[in-house]
Order: sequence, then C-alpha cells, then structure tokens
Amino acid sequence: MSAPAATAPLRDDRRTVLVVAILASFVVGLDTSVVNVALPVIRQDLGGGLVVQQWVVDAYLVTLGSLILVAGSLSDAFGRVRIVRWGLVVFGVASVVCAVAPTGAVLIVARALQGVGGALVTPSSLALIVAAFRGSAQTKAIGTWTGWSSAAMILGPLVGGLIVDGIGWRWIFVLTTVPIVVTIVLVTRITGDVHPAHRPRIDVTGAVLAVLGVGGAVLGLIEQERLGWTAPVVVVALVVGAASLLAFVPWERHVTRAGRVPLVPLELFRARNFSVGNAATLSVYGALGMVGFVVTLFVQEVWGFPAWLAGLATLPPTLLLLLLSSTVGVLAGRYGPRWFMAAGPAVAAVGALLMLAAGQDPRAYWWSVLPGLVLVGVGIATMVTPLTSAVLGSVPESEAGVGSAVNNALARIASLVTVALAGVVLGGGMNTAGFHRAAVVMACLLAAGAVVSAVGIRNDPART
Repeated sequence: MSAPAATAPLRDDRRTVLVVAILASFVVGLDTSVVNVALPVIRQDLGGGLVVQQWVVDAYLVTLGSLILVAGSLSDAFGRVRIVRWGLVVFGVASVVCAVAPTGAVLIVARALQGVGGALVTPSSLALIVAAFRGSAQTKAIGTWTGWSSAAMILGPLVGGLIVDGIGWRWIFVLTTVPIVVTIVLVTRITGDVHPAHRPRIDVTGAVLAVLGVGGAVLGLIEQERLGWTAPVVVVALVVGAASLLAFVPWERHVTRAGRVPLVPLELFRARNFSVGNAATLSVYGALGMVGFVVTLFVQEVWGFPAWLAGLATLPPTLLLLLLSSTVGVLAGRYGPRWFMAAGPAVAAVGALLMLAAGQDPRAYWWSVLPGLVLVGVGIATMVTPLTSAVLGSVPESEAGVGSAVNNALARIASLVTVALAGVVLGGGMNTAGFHRAAVVMACLLAAGAVVSAVGIRNDPART
C-alpha cells in the first residue's frame, strides 16, 4: 500500500486524537459490557432461552469480527477520521433500534447493525494513535487508550445493572448515545487525516468470504444446540462457513499476485511479532469472551445476584486494567513485550482455576470468583498493552488500519466462537458443573497464550 500523504496534521492534534480514540473505543466496549448483565432480563422479557442470549451477544460480535477487516481497508483508503465518524453514526442509529426492539429477532438484527458501526470505529480509532504518536510516546498513548477504554467495562456492568433493575433493560442502549454525540463533536475538531497517495480498490470478494466464513461457523455452532448437528440449517451453515474460510487465504494470495490490494495483506504475517501476537490474541481473547459471558450468567442464574450486584461482582478485571495499563505500557516500552505477554496470561490462567472452588453457596464468591477475577485482571492488564504494541509495531504506518483490524478481528472472532460454544461447554444451561467446565476451558486457553508468547515474541523485531 502506498505511503500516507498526510500524517503531520494528526500529530498537531495529538490530545484530541487520543480523546477521540478513547471515546470511540469506549462506545464499543460499553455496549458489550452493558448487554451481559441484561441477558437474564432480556430472556424473561423476549423469550428464546439461552439461544437468544447467545445471539444477542454474538450477532454483534459476528458483524464486528467479520467486517472489521473491511473497515481496516476502508480506514487506510478513505481516512481514519472519516471512517470513525461514519461508524459512530451507524452505531447511534442501531442503538436506538435496540432500545425499541419489540421482539428478540429485531433486537438481534439491531445488535448486528451495532456491530457494523463498531467494526468501522475500532481499527480506525487505534490507527489514529499510531499515526499521531511515535516511539515511547506511542507506547504510552496505547497504554492510556487501553486503560481508559476499559472504563467502559467498569461503567457497563455497574451502571447497566442499576438501569436494568431500576428502569428497564431498554435504557441501557440509550446510555450509549451520550459518548457517541460527544465523540462526533470532537471528531470535527481534528484538522488532519491519513490518506494514501492512491486510493486502492476494496477487496469485495474477500470481504464476502470473511463474512460468510465467520457468520456461517457461528450460526452453526449456536443453532446446533437447539436443532441438533444434523439439522439442514446447521449443516449448511457449517459447510458454507468452513468452505468460505478455506477459500479466503487462496483468494487473498490471488489478489496480491494480480497486483491489487487484498483485504488482508498476507505479507504482514511474515513479521514474527505480528503472526505470533495474533496467535496469542486468539487464545487469550477466546478465554476473555467466555469469562465475560459465563461468569455474569453464573452469578445471576445460579447465585441469584441482581443485575447491579452482578455488575459489581465482575468489576475487578476491568478496574485493574484501567489502573495498570498505562504503567505497564511504559514498562513494556522500556523492557520489551515478550515476558509481559507470557506472564500475564499465565497469571490469569491461575485465576480461572481458582473459580473451580465456586459452588452453590453465593458466599463462595469471596474465596473463589473474587480472587479468580483479581488474578485474571492482573494478568490481562499485564499483557494487553504489550500485545497491542508488539502487533502494531511490526506493521508499516501506512497499513496500521488493516493491521489493527486483523488483530481486533481475531480478538472478536475468538470471543464470539467461545460464546457460541458456551452451550456445548455448559451442557445447554447454566449450573455449577457447567461453570467448572468453562473455567477449565478458560485456563487452558490462557495457558496456551502464555506459551505462544514466551516462545514466539521477540523484544527486538529485527531478530525475526
């Protein structure tokens, strides 16, 4: 891809760029964390059981995970600032539809539309930071972005729980419109943007294959619990999804050989830290997706916590992420990302195993779930900023949008697949035995991320 034609103006607007990037990511994170605490009430109000709960989460993640690759290309082609603005508008409209949804089906469709907006916002907001900051200032800015973006995860369960218990779950979607309006106003104050010298064509076929691959696989995994593995819908969805994913890489190679710009430039994976960092992302974020979904349901449906208390009970990881991310970013910039990325998931894996002590008695929260979540929070705070810096530091600035999109897409895809498989792990419903199985799966995924990082990441990418 051609080198960007204008990045200096963004460096003149560093403070505004950082605030916009934080708020834009805040919107996406807030929506995810708010919805988790509302799932039991949504099921009671709209029906549909665990399948509807899974789709309320995964409809958003499917479009977010599959379209985020397209959004990365759009960001590099049309400018980060413009794509952020488009994404915020789409997200705002979808939030209103979610708030008034009369049925589970309408809510799921609106959630999918929110995912479209989130896909446009996510890679562009981080790519803005990459364009505006350099060196140690960039690592520190990414750490600040990671920490403050995590405030959404803190406010989501707490405020969302209070709203659900007080005035109803629909108002949680109204909540997301406030940061959207503020961010749109701030975006208009950014005077520069990043544009290529020549605007490339978007890889439409690659985008279709990505959407069909991710969407088909997730549709089959979720619906198999309700319909069975041999149901025509499940079989067709899984076959189409698998075929599309298998065709994606050969197609991207064909596009590259033809001299066009692929949806995912495969040469990015020749950088060791990029390929290893994304492999670690798959396992670690797969575990985190299951943590957010399973723990929230367990404390409400087995222990009987109200929504606001469930939000408070699951607060430790995001609070620790907010408190530690900036400091860890500075340290990783000084000492390199490798051992932060290895130690973090290992500590979090121990935290997941501590949750095996949870039983039917809610008082077990104090010696099982709470210390487990604290260790998960410390571990994730230790590795997230170094991971982001290692991945984005290994790609050219002109491809920061698509590089960020690949990493974010893999994180979202990993989360949605583990949520889609939650029904298999839990055995069709939430109970203590199912929760224990989920904790073991989380620990295994986190341990895999630790091993991959320890073996593969290099503090000096030039050694790859």
